[in-house]
Amino acid sequence: MQSFHHIASLRQALQAHRDAGRTIGFVPTMGNLHDAHIALVKQAKSLCDVVVVSIFVNRLQFGLNEDWDRYPRTLKEDSARLVGVKCDYLFCPDEHEIYPNGMDQQARVIVPSMADVLCGASRPGHFEGVTTVVSKLFNIVQPQKAVFGIKDYQQLAIIRRMVEDLCMPVEVVAGDIVREPDGLAMSSRNVFISEQERPKANQLNSSLNWIVEKIKNGERNYLALEEAAAQQIKAAGFSVDYVSICDSQYLQPAASDDTQLTILGAMYTQAARLIDNVSLTLEA
Repeated sequence: MQSFHHIASLRQALQAHRDAGRTIGFVPTMGNLHDAHIALVKQAKSLCDVVVVSIFVNRLQFGLNEDWDRYPRTLKEDSARLVGVKCDYLFCPDEHEIYPNGMDQQARVIVPSMADVLCGASRPGHFEGVTTVVSKLFNIVQPQKAVFGIKDYQQLAIIRRMVEDLCMPVEVVAGDIVREPDGLAMSSRNVFISEQERPKANQLNSSLNWIVEKIKNGERNYLALEEAAAQQIKAAGFSVDYVSICDSQYLQPAASDDTQLTILGAMYTQAARLIDNVSLTLEA
């Protein structure tokens, strides 16, 4: 695996592959890699000839009271994991390389639809930071395919809309959620869950799946299901950000006759914010 800090040298290395007709896959990350990230890299390798992984903790997508300063930086360990799965290129720029004119003067990419609901409602500006940095990374790497984890379902939907709206020649591929044995979705922020909270940290996933079973059994009072699931989470000792039953494409509140549903939720432990989602298809 070759590592690059600078845009120009990475582009030069990738140009040789383009000239040879090879397909380039891309997995953008913020590092602190776990098995779910590695699964995305393996998926990209199965789809493309050459795979690039980026590691960049993007300050632009963190709010004022969020955890940018303490977000885990584990570049040495991450590099070893990527070598182990035969990643071809690692791009790990510093902030000046990505934002050479400073973040205050940075042109922004805004996707109005879906950005101010769910996670966007409690994290103002977050998705603007995501779409801005992802668009820059797409321009730098110029991949044919980019793989994103479906755990961040709203992020995935917004990036797909950005690619469509801006006519970007990138296929956005979804990677399945990788879970711990108890159902907790793998996340870099799981390291912040206390030992006392960890045995109950799968409550979010349990409550979302409880909703799924209720819907499969014919329940269509979605507001009541959302409230009941939120109460389950509170009873386990956690704070609820949201529980929402949405149509899968536009993430609007689901109607009784929608057939493609995604149930999304976010909750707070003492030191971490956890998200999860479950999708299902109903008969028309």
